[in-house]
Amino acid sequence: MISSHYWPYLLADYYRWLEIFGVVVAVVIFVSSVDDLFVDAWFWLRKIQRRFFMRRYEPLSTAAIRSVDEQPIAIMVPAWLEYDVIAMMLESMVSTLEYKNYMIFVGTYRNDDRTKNEVERMRRRYRQLVRVEVPHDGPTCKADCLNWLVQAIFRQNTLQSVPFAGIVLHDSEDLLHPLELKYYNYLLPRVDFIQLPVTSIERHWYELVAGTYMDEFAEWHTKDLVVRESMSRMVPSAGVGTCFSRKALEHLAAQTDNQPFNTDTLTEDYDIGARLARMGMKQIFGRFPVDHTTHRKPWFGLGKEREETRVLPLDIREYFPNTFRTAYRQKARWTLGIGLQGWSQVGWKGSLAVKYLLFRDRKGLVTAFVAMGGYFLMLNFLVFWLANRMGWWQTYYPSVFSPSGWVGTLIAMNAIALLLRAVQRAFFVQRLYGWEHALLSAPRMVVGNFINAMAAARAWRLFLVHLVTGKRLVWDKTMHDFPSADQLVQQRQRLGQLLVSWRVITEEQLARALDRQQDAGLPLGEILVQEHLLDQDTLQEAISYQQYVKDVSRPAPQPSEAT
Repeated sequence: MISSHYWPYLLADYYRWLEIFGVVVAVVIFVSSVDDLFVDAWFWLRKIQRRFFMRRYEPLSTAAIRSVDEQPIAIMVPAWLEYDVIAMMLESMVSTLEYKNYMIFVGTYRNDDRTKNEVERMRRRYRQLVRVEVPHDGPTCKADCLNWLVQAIFRQNTLQSVPFAGIVLHDSEDLLHPLELKYYNYLLPRVDFIQLPVTSIERHWYELVAGTYMDEFAEWHTKDLVVRESMSRMVPSAGVGTCFSRKALEHLAAQTDNQPFNTDTLTEDYDIGARLARMGMKQIFGRFPVDHTTHRKPWFGLGKEREETRVLPLDIREYFPNTFRTAYRQKARWTLGIGLQGWSQVGWKGSLAVKYLLFRDRKGLVTAFVAMGGYFLMLNFLVFWLANRMGWWQTYYPSVFSPSGWVGTLIAMNAIALLLRAVQRAFFVQRLYGWEHALLSAPRMVVGNFINAMAAARAWRLFLVHLVTGKRLVWDKTMHDFPSADQLVQQRQRLGQLLVSWRVITEEQLARALDRQQDAGLPLGEILVQEHLLDQDTLQEAISYQQYVKDVSRPAPQPSEAT
């Protein structure tokens, strides 16, 4: 047992080691902060240059993208255990998109009956939907499912007179904008890779974990990806809202034995963007302003709900995980694929700008733990400060570092960098979600640091186990949410419009049926059935869907003033 006489000296030794550890942490944080400040400076100087010193061009308008003839476009959606959201996502996609000339390819696994049944139910409704079955049990990796989808799309190209001009990648939780395919169509085939911004659907103020995704994507997809494209001409795919030209996927398939997506990585989206850049394919990060209309309650949900319309970039919106465990498991997959697998497979190839961006992508493997070290130090120094103020402990060795020397300057600079980081994040969050979430973005940074640390720890563990045992890394499933029907802006379509959007009938067939309806005075559905353009099951499905949209779109009854 240690004598009470030695405790003050042991604590003094411990405090000295805390000081040394604190300086190491401060140095690492400073290096990381300089990196962040460099990206900030690049972004704002570029913005100033484009605003005041570059030739101004007429901005692209919605009328311009709507005026271009529609080329065939394929949408691929990989699905493993997505039975809870896939039907709603497909319903939302078909009812939302202005585009008509497209097909949807959904990939399912033979041992996932619930997802297969949901896709089959939607396939009976939508003629433009094709279910592609992966011929082996899941889960494998997402890239494996995507490769089977690409083969189905290539096969469909041989069956139609005009092949697909572009192939769009989406997940089963994505909420699309009506003009998304119109924008891709305008750029194809001149551009080989188009990535749209991805943002989180607004969550309640108290949903802190989900709020970290709102904050991070608001900054990443407003600032960081813009800088990345500007510096290196390379844009990583976000895995959703990505459009590939037919040429791009055909070239990749020719080089990889018909497997354009890399099955040896868990972040096939990040990988494919880098490979296309090395092939010299033209890539852009799309920033096309459109109107976004939302219904929200201000003042942290206490105010009266109101409709807000903002001009923001065309983007893909989705719900991200809202529990600590699901969040760090999802981010562990990103960290593992981008940081560790990317390091081992890609190394440090490319230009100086590319190598710098690779450093940014991989520094989180270390800095995530350094942030935890900073919280540990802050807690310890706080305890020692309180003990000193209360007179419980006042035994110190002379400090190795002078508070007025370089260490003090370093700590002050880190504090300024942290303040700038918080202010900038609040700025980007405010633009998308309002001042309430901007205020919350600073405390949510702390939550995000703990999530990132757990994600980095899990990524390291999985990667080391893989190296030692050879165990294959597979699709680490994250269950997703999708907006409920009353959260979506539903617009009830007339029966004919609905059937055209489902690809059950064509515009010409609808026009002929409407002409006959004027003469015969019969219901449109009955005429279509008589002409063998529609079966009774599909007619009942369409009528039921119309009633469903009508019900969820009807305002809630107001309480009567009479009692």
